[in-house]
Amino acid sequence: MFGPRVRVTATAAAGLFPVFGRAARAQSAAPGAVEVVPPCVAALALLLIAGCAVGPDFKKPAAPAVGDYTASPLSTTVASPNAAGGEAQRFASGADISGDWWVLFHSGPLNELIELSLASNPDLKAAQAALSVAMENVLAQRGAYLPSVTAGFSASRQRQSGQIAPTPNSNAFLYNLFTPEVSVSYVPDVFGLNRRTMESLQAQEQAVRFQMIATYTTLTANVVVAAIQDASLQMQIDATHQLIDINSSMLQILRYQFAKGYANGLDVAAQESQLAQVAATLPPLLKQAAQQHDLLAVLTGRFPNQAPAEKFELASLKLPEDLPVSLPSALVAQRPDVLQAEENLHVASAKIGIAIANRLPNITLTANAGSTALAMDQLFTSGTGFWGVGAAATAPLFEGGTLLHQERAAKAAYVQAAEQYRSTVLTAFQNVADTLTALEQDAAAMQAAAAAADAAKVTLDLAQRQSQAGYAGYLALLSAEQAYQQGRINLILAEANRYADTAALFQALGGGWWQRADLNKDNNGR
Repeated sequence: MFGPRVRVTATAAAGLFPVFGRAARAQSAAPGAVEVVPPCVAALALLLIAGCAVGPDFKKPAAPAVGDYTASPLSTTVASPNAAGGEAQRFASGADISGDWWVLFHSGPLNELIELSLASNPDLKAAQAALSVAMENVLAQRGAYLPSVTAGFSASRQRQSGQIAPTPNSNAFLYNLFTPEVSVSYVPDVFGLNRRTMESLQAQEQAVRFQMIATYTTLTANVVVAAIQDASLQMQIDATHQLIDINSSMLQILRYQFAKGYANGLDVAAQESQLAQVAATLPPLLKQAAQQHDLLAVLTGRFPNQAPAEKFELASLKLPEDLPVSLPSALVAQRPDVLQAEENLHVASAKIGIAIANRLPNITLTANAGSTALAMDQLFTSGTGFWGVGAAATAPLFEGGTLLHQERAAKAAYVQAAEQYRSTVLTAFQNVADTLTALEQDAAAMQAAAAAADAAKVTLDLAQRQSQAGYAGYLALLSAEQAYQQGRINLILAEANRYADTAALFQALGGGWWQRADLNKDNNGR
């Protein structure tokens, strides 16, 4: 918290008048004496309260004057009619994003996993707690605008030296002393230090809020992508098991033919090598599948041995065909990382005002009143009251350049924050452009992979029949089998890439958080 520049303190006896509402009394004022506060005191107080806030007023950066994300206009992607997940995708420019965009995949288990992660993920909970901290800091700083009231009471027994005048009017050398008082302090914001401090803390609160929203957006996208990768790996593992079985069967046939003299040792050795190569691809897939399963467990706030039992299949997912693409001018108003960078820029702007205010005079107004008596029953009686009022002003004359360089540092920090904001905006546009290009190329890659897989399957079927009939050599069958293996794996990868990059587009465009009531709140919680 930044300290106030101007301080006003007042002390009043319990149950007595407010200092500025009554007259200044002499020490041990006479009973019934009432005076009026001099007009200059009230005018000075009003002048202090009505001060201005030094430093620049923050202005939101203008949206970039960019008409599109990519050099070429968006178009509908190509389709692969005979492949699952091969539908064409259309880009709807200017359309809004749903707050629960993952439901477009039409997967009940995926929806349940998302809701579980939103309720249990520790990173999201930590981000929400950080927002609570920032909100409380703002509320704490608001107290600088209001008076603070404290009560005090002191009691002592004293003995005065006989060589000096006794303190009590009774000339007693041994006496008790009781002093109750109520202290009131108030800080008028003369040069706007409190206002700039509040402005800085409010901007920090908003920055933390958008950081929490970024955590939410990243979490939902990560869960979707992890589920897609998990389903893809399971399909690759199943395909690899089938290929291992096929190659094992072919090896048994070749060994039988070799024993009968119908095949040579080169064919057997080649098939053994092929079987070993296919089997070698299985452990990495199993490792990736286990790691992906562990990731899903952690994303949902569980330990790896408590991973969700849901099994995801790519065939159970529906590829969203209509994809909303926000206008470039809207992207900077909905990407949480861009909004966080904007609030960081706001913080840097407010801190310039704080640094300037720290170089200005420090004005202190003080007033105190209370009651002191030798016995408890004499408190607040005539002649026991006391008061005091004063004013002081201090100004830094020489600080070794500390305050000057702190102001310069604040201005340099603003330039730094401005460049970081620009970098964040450029990265945001890059993310969207990369994802749009990826979706177009994913569709083309899947079309090619589907055609290659179909051709490889036809070739393998023909090669197997010809080999069994004795019309084709074993090397031709081996080549067809290798092409079929690569075709199946490539098709699975192409399908998974389309789903994953679709989720990445929703994340790149901001994730639709503004559509959710639990996230779309201002700094007052409305």
